[in-house]
Amino acid sequence: MISVDEALDRIFLQLDAPQVETVPIARAHRRVLAEPLVATHTQPPFDASAMDGYAVRAAEAVPGRQLRLAGTSQAGQRFAGMMEQGQCVRIFTGAPLPIGADAVIMQEQAHADGNLVRFDKAPAAGQNIRPRGHDYRQGDELLPRGVVLTPARISLAASANAPTLAVTRRPRIALLATGDELVAPGGTPGPDQIIASNSYGLTPLLSPHADKIVDLGIIPDDRRALESALLGAFDYGVEIVVTTGGASVGDRDYVREVLIDLGVTLDFWKLMMRPGKPLMFGTRGSTLVFGLPGNPVSALVTAMVVLLPTLRQMTGHADPFWPQFGLPLAAPLPPNGPRRHYVRATLDRNERGLLQATPIAETDSSHGMSLAQADALIVQPEDDPGQPAGAVVDVIPMNWG
Repeated sequence: MISVDEALDRIFLQLDAPQVETVPIARAHRRVLAEPLVATHTQPPFDASAMDGYAVRAAEAVPGRQLRLAGTSQAGQRFAGMMEQGQCVRIFTGAPLPIGADAVIMQEQAHADGNLVRFDKAPAAGQNIRPRGHDYRQGDELLPRGVVLTPARISLAASANAPTLAVTRRPRIALLATGDELVAPGGTPGPDQIIASNSYGLTPLLSPHADKIVDLGIIPDDRRALESALLGAFDYGVEIVVTTGGASVGDRDYVREVLIDLGVTLDFWKLMMRPGKPLMFGTRGSTLVFGLPGNPVSALVTAMVVLLPTLRQMTGHADPFWPQFGLPLAAPLPPNGPRRHYVRATLDRNERGLLQATPIAETDSSHGMSLAQADALIVQPEDDPGQPAGAVVDVIPMNWG
């Protein structure tokens, strides 16, 4: 039995460098940038007005003095020529600043009488102007390698005139659940059966990091059926195979034996964590194989703790362990034993409006209701003596993708 940290180190050593592909910017959401995005032009490309108003020479816009209106500058159609002394130009937000102007006075501080305009207050030079290159300049690195392409980052890339982006390839994943006791949702379970749930939780959890997820369904506790299903997954050419159930040491827990028979080299099969001790990891050629526990909470928690960082590392994330951060406890955390405990917790705001974590007392690995109620997992170290309310603990927020 090894620690979670050692397990992740071993897994990461098996990973190749991320491969790169180019996608249209419209399909880049949530992908990981494979190469730095460098500006090919300056933005804004000219001095521009930051609001609707009048472009003036600051020294001439004396309160009460009238300036003659020389024309208009609007977005996409600048004022032609040079603004002469004693003149002003009607200007709109985003429009190029006329040559000769060095300030913009907002329209609420101006009073027009025909072609003559007077102002309430003298402006400072540079007022209400976005200078050329205020956002970025040609050659600037706009986004570094390894960031996730969020809507704001995609918008920035679009403004930088990037119709396509270099992103990392995402792996294909095959899922299968094992167990005679399982019946698919919508089925009628026998007296000794339960409804399967693991694949239905794992699919949306892993999908943001996968090119494709193939659900191979429920496989009975039968060696030949399990061999056939696993060979089908390997033949499909997926990069990752994930099984749930059959990873323990019961008489009908065949997954470990069958994987070995099929040429999988197992690296480890027990972790010092709870929930989720019976977790297997191995390789078959370049394919990664994960055997997750069958209990629903254990399956999802081990996927969050082990599979998600693996997928982020495979796809070149700058920080494969993001998001994880510290929050104060709203209630005491009981002592922990020798296995790292991923404690279910809710998040809410204290009287100051700051986020805090409240541990959920339920720790059973099959209690799906408590995991559904949780907003985060508290990472409680091995042999932790317990923590009082107010102590800061590490948390892994759930449902953040």
